[in-house]
Amino acid sequence: MGSLANNVVSNNPRKPRFLCLHGFRTSAEILKKQVVGKWNPAVVEKLDLVFVDAPFPCQGKSDVEGLFDPPYYEWFQFNKDFTEYENFDECLEYIEDYMIKHGPFDGLLGFSQGAILSAALPGLQEKGVALNKVPKIKYLIIIGGAKMRNKEIAEMAYASPVSCPSVHFIGKEDFLREPGLQLIESCVDPLVIHHPKGHTIPRFDEKGLEDMLSFVERIQKEINMAEEQIEEQIVC
Repeated sequence: MGSLANNVVSNNPRKPRFLCLHGFRTSAEILKKQVVGKWNPAVVEKLDLVFVDAPFPCQGKSDVEGLFDPPYYEWFQFNKDFTEYENFDECLEYIEDYMIKHGPFDGLLGFSQGAILSAALPGLQEKGVALNKVPKIKYLIIIGGAKMRNKEIAEMAYASPVSCPSVHFIGKEDFLREPGLQLIESCVDPLVIHHPKGHTIPRFDEKGLEDMLSFVERIQKEINMAEEQIEEQIVC
């Protein structure tokens, strides 16, 4: 019976499930259009991507007005130096509630503000200040990301190196290129995919596609092994 359970898991592998956090003053629908529209189907079809709107309606002009239809949302607010945040705790509670209702999730995918938030969450979770009621974040996909600049939050988020496997998209013309590279220095197991564009969801070149598929294959194997262990425990 244990052998049968293993075969069921192996023949019908569960796709890696990612909660996807969009950029500042955009939306889940916009991020979905960008990712699904630009990424090679060979990558998209191997992932279970769940896109969620941020908790707060846009409180100012969106940079994507005229390119994508509203409504637009933001995860939290900040001052001009990005050092003081408003509604950050409410943002964390909102994400945790969503993960409880719609999870479990294996990892997070984020772009821009969503990427900055995603990259900080594993450390905040490890410190016990966020996502205490949901399983550990195991993987990250960071597009146009950076470190949090709020001193108090940063000290908790990056107190220890980000240990979960992560892939980082770094654009040659991205205004967050340098902060994105600094974030990578705080990660134990980063895969870096460079692209020639700016602050955007990039298409894959041949090398980038190969690297991304390898990353997905790796995490799929880890998930399969974990599922098999659970099945074996249930059978026993």
